[in-house]
Amino acid sequence: MRHQPTEAERQLWLLLRDRRFANYKFRRQVPIGSYIADFVCYAAKLIVEADGSQHVESTRDAERDAELSRRGFRLLRLWNNDILSRPDQVLDAVWNALQEPV
Repeated sequence: MRHQPTEAERQLWLLLRDRRFANYKFRRQVPIGSYIADFVCYAAKLIVEADGSQHVESTRDAERDAELSRRGFRLLRLWNNDILSRPDQVLDAVWNALQEPV
């Protein structure tokens, strides 16, 4: 996935990379347990996921989210369509999530 990201993942990475959020560092395609998180900021214990329609009401996602939460992470799921068409709103959502207490 790192070498062939979706268009939404590629765009989201352009928004998150290079410490663009007050020096919060994001890493992409990070293994956590048996899962791979799209983007992780360890300092804020925040995982940002780029999701398409296949994730609507996914029981696998619910199990995955529960495991990642159990490990102390908060999750922010962003729809691919929003990433591609509303980048300013996506930036606001990420910034707000980073400001929440860990």
